[in-house]
Order: sequence, then structure tokens, then C-alpha cells
Amino acid sequence: MFNALVVNKDEDSGKTSAAVEQISLDQLPAGEVTVAVEYSTVNYKDGLCIGPGGGLVRKYPHVPGIDFAGTVEASSDDRYKRGDRVVLTGWRVGEAHWGGYSQKANVRADWLVPLPQGLDSRQAMAVGTAGFTAMLAVMALEDHGLEPGHGPVLVTGAAGGVGSVATAILANLGYEVAGVTGRPETADYLNSLGATQIVAREEINETTKRPLESETWAGCVDAVGGAMLARVLGQMKYGASVAAVGLAGGAALPATVVPFLLRGVNLLGIDSVMQPYENRVRAWQRVASDLPMDKLEAMIQPAALSDLPQLGADILKGQVKGRVVVDVNS
Repeated sequence: MFNALVVNKDEDSGKTSAAVEQISLDQLPAGEVTVAVEYSTVNYKDGLCIGPGGGLVRKYPHVPGIDFAGTVEASSDDRYKRGDRVVLTGWRVGEAHWGGYSQKANVRADWLVPLPQGLDSRQAMAVGTAGFTAMLAVMALEDHGLEPGHGPVLVTGAAGGVGSVATAILANLGYEVAGVTGRPETADYLNSLGATQIVAREEINETTKRPLESETWAGCVDAVGGAMLARVLGQMKYGASVAAVGLAGGAALPATVVPFLLRGVNLLGIDSVMQPYENRVRAWQRVASDLPMDKLEAMIQPAALSDLPQLGADILKGQVKGRVVVDVNS
């Protein structure tokens, strides 16, 4: 028997509840690889799955946790053997398939990536889906021509998980980073990650009737969407790109096509869930080489399985700063 955070649903009321329970190996879903989980983390999707489900959870009882890192205990797939260090993000694990809020997990071998040299399992979960997504966004911007010296790079939702890692990576690579936040008290935190400019959310969150404004940003990692993304598109420099990674500000995009047609602006969609294996490996290797570990450490908020119901509620309210690292064995 081992511990897991199990979410149950009352069929009569429709309400869900989450608590740490003891479960056994035979309760885990099928998978070619059994992993002794060491660490997990908390993402927005985790908050949904811990709470009302948000339409992500298919059936109950359910074990959330869309990320985990640990050591292979058993494998029927030749790619992995006992003792291998692995990390998992995406593939709807923690949503449709039981996830990492458990001391053991069974998953498909195709979903795993070897833990890159230079990262341990705790650091990998300080990165998690949020940091992995941030690295994918930076890679996409670079693939579309972004280089240091082109001008400031905007990061919206900068104090959140994706924004924190994106800020630290960009600053470490030599970019001038402008961080957007609605929480003035996070300014010192963002400066410590390498942001050289703090932009108040209200300065950039209003829609404007002008389809184009002054060319300001050489690139953007956008975790907000909505009206803010529409505004940012009109402020991009000629040929610049925005990597869209989230929709904290809403899924609607009240924008025009003018920035695309007159300035050649690119809007790049970043999906971390179904990324091909080769690009996953590339991104994790870049994380190991380009994310300063001291900056990563400064983002970490430690937690245990028993803390997750509250943390799940907090992240849905935008009250989590940086990266939560969950020690599932504490």
C-alpha cells in the first residue's frame, strides 16, 4: 500500500472531495512502466482536477497530477529499465489517466522522457509542465528569428509558473525582459529572476480601437490571452512573434488581422501536451543548459500531498507564485 491524493465525486450532489488515501498497485491503471514517483508539482489543470474537474476528468475516483519525476521500478518496454530516472509531462496524464499525486504510477513508455543530465527529479518538477512550456515558447520565438539585442521581450503573467521560468531563461540567454504582473508585490521577485522592466497589468490589459501602436516588443511569451494578447499584437515590432501559452485572461481574442498584414507579426501556438518525443528531449536538454538553477531554486514553494487540496484552490484564484514542488513521500 502507498499514499495518493484521491479525488472522489458524490454522484447525488455532483460535488468532489480530495484527500490522501492508501491505494495498492492493482488499483493503478495499466501501463508498461511502473515509476516510483519522487516529486510532482501544481499547475492550473491540476487545480481543476483536484476540484470540480473542469471537464478534464473522465471518471472517479481519480488521482490528479499532470507532471511527475522519479525512478523506474519495473518496465516491460526495452527503452526503460529498473533504476532509470524519468520525467513525464502531458499526454493527459492526471486528467484522463491517473497521474503523479501518488507514490507510484503506471504509464505508457511513450509518455516518458529520460531525465536529462544536470537535473534531478526535484528540479525537474520545479520546471514541470509550466517550465517545459516556457522553454517550448522560447524555442519557438528563436526558431522565428528572435535574438538578443533585437529589443525587449514581453512576458505576460510573469509571476506565474510559465512566466517565472520564461523570465529566468530569457534573461539568462541575454534578452532584455519586461514582465507584466497584476501583483505589484512581485516586482522584487521578478527583478531577481532577471526582469529589467515591470509592466503593470492595467497598463496593457485594456482594449484599444487602434489596431497598431508603437513598435515596442521584439518578442512575447503570453500566458494571458484575451484583451491583453490583442493589445500586445498591435505593439509588436515588424516581423516579431508572440508565443501563446495560456488563457488566464480569457479565450476570446478581440483583435484585428492588421498586425499580421502590415507588420508581419506571427502568433505561435504552444502546446505541451502532445509534443513529439524528439522536441520534448530537445526542450528538456535546453532547460538543463539554459535555466539557471539558482533562479529555479528561488521559485520553489515546497509542499506535501496533504497540502494539495488547498493549493489546487489557490492556483485557480491566481494566488500561487512561482513553482510548487510536491514531495509525494513526505
